[in-house]
Amino acid sequence: MRLRVTGPIVALMLGLSVQQAAAVTLSAAVARTEESTTNLNIGLQKDFQSRWWQSDVGALTGYWDAGYTFWKGKKQSDNHSVSFSPVLVYEFNADVFKPYIEVGIGLSLFENTRIESRRLGSSFQFEDRFGMGLRFYNQALGVRAMHHSNAGLKKPNHGIEAYSLHYRVAL
Repeated sequence: MRLRVTGPIVALMLGLSVQQAAAVTLSAAVARTEESTTNLNIGLQKDFQSRWWQSDVGALTGYWDAGYTFWKGKKQSDNHSVSFSPVLVYEFNADVFKPYIEVGIGLSLFENTRIESRRLGSSFQFEDRFGMGLRFYNQALGVRAMHHSNAGLKKPNHGIEAYSLHYRVAL
């Protein structure tokens, strides 16, 4: 089953961009999968307007993330996906360079159900992430591990992991 994904990502990005410009960021990431394939991601994020559990150490906040990912195939065809995820971020207090850790569970839709030898079972996938990095001025640089899986809703469910370097900048 092939799924066209360009329309939904354009709609998500336009929806995020009409929000407050100061709270919207643009991100880019390059990643490698366990299959040694490369993926490239571009996305828009809208920061949460709240901060919780503020202390001398830091605070919990987060952002909404909408993205498009191009999965470069080596032996088989390329793939495309769109994703949407709420991401929780714990940001440590610091003057300029603020360390952070992030976790999120979102949804993604793939154009087809295969990435190299991995059979995803369905175009619909859950997208789990764990990352860390540094925020500075209106930017962020970090590393992230992401896992895509349909949680056993349809067989086969091989899933796939990607490990990335990402960069964010305020628009």
